[in-house]
Amino acid sequence: MAKTLELPVGIRRWQNSDNRAQQLEGFEYSLLDDCDDAYRFTAIAEVGKIESIFKSFSRFIPDESFFILEYYPEESLLSRPSGKNKRPIPSVFYSPYFSTDYILRNIAPYLDRMIHDGFVGFGIANNRKGLEFFYSEEKILTLFTDNYLRLSNFFHQHEIPYCNNLVLPADFGHDHLSLLALPHKQLPESVITFGSKELDATIFCREMVEQLDMYQVEEGLSFFLTRKEQGEIEGLIKSKLPNHELSEIEFGGLLLDWSDFVTECEHTFDGDLWEYKQGLIIRDTIQLVIEVAPELLADKIISIVSEPDNTFKKILIDRRKRLDPPNEMKLSQNRFWYHGMVRNQGSDLRRDLIRHGWFKG
Repeated sequence: MAKTLELPVGIRRWQNSDNRAQQLEGFEYSLLDDCDDAYRFTAIAEVGKIESIFKSFSRFIPDESFFILEYYPEESLLSRPSGKNKRPIPSVFYSPYFSTDYILRNIAPYLDRMIHDGFVGFGIANNRKGLEFFYSEEKILTLFTDNYLRLSNFFHQHEIPYCNNLVLPADFGHDHLSLLALPHKQLPESVITFGSKELDATIFCREMVEQLDMYQVEEGLSFFLTRKEQGEIEGLIKSKLPNHELSEIEFGGLLLDWSDFVTECEHTFDGDLWEYKQGLIIRDTIQLVIEVAPELLADKIISIVSEPDNTFKKILIDRRKRLDPPNEMKLSQNRFWYHGMVRNQGSDLRRDLIRHGWFKG
């Protein structure tokens, strides 16, 4: 029989919350937009199961994966209510690809704290396998896969049933609590002996960022490529760019790199002209795949890069001038990203542009 959900201590429901809908364990799933065979699973599970669910999921990607961490590094927020008021946005960090065992060993001392702290989310993923696990600060499980039967069986193995009308913790009024905000007697037994520094998410999350060499990522670009799509793209890149410096880089990483490059240019590009051109070459590689890919796949990639592309167009000035694109890229489209220059130029880029005569005439 299903039992009422036991939440982590970092989520506290309001006493006057609507109790008409009983909150129970369960999962649901749906097809992702623009994907015929990729699924998003949403689930809630009692807090005592989260560690085993996380470790069991990690066995699906035994060779390598990257770790995901979401927290608030700039401020120590001890509590805040949920609701419609504008709230601070957490920062998201990815690790490089490591062996999954290495990641699990490094995060093991922090796992209980991440599960219970109301301002921390974490996950693990392998884009090449089309698999991702994330446990958010709202304490909701979100999993992505192209094999819904495997994950359906996975949840049933953990005694979490399918639910047509899943009731989430976020559906009720609640507070988010840092472990630091809780009275000592309310802390989970696994961390009750920890001191203030060990309970401070801004400290223990920073330790994980440093240990796993994590880097901050922008949340603006969201997409999912199935294993089939990634295999097809990998074959296209290797056949068309066998010796190119970007040919061995995961295509999903290139899409994120282009988005990050545009975001940096939107604020101020602090690199020099060579580094700026490297960003444009990333877009060249994406365009090459678009031009040689089957129509449906090409359309999907175009839709993914449309947002950063439109942003980049808006921040370009002097568009009657053009940087020289690399000759080895034979593309049919007129590459707008070489026409003009970003408005917000750092000192190194501006210096190189002056030396190359960009501002003459």
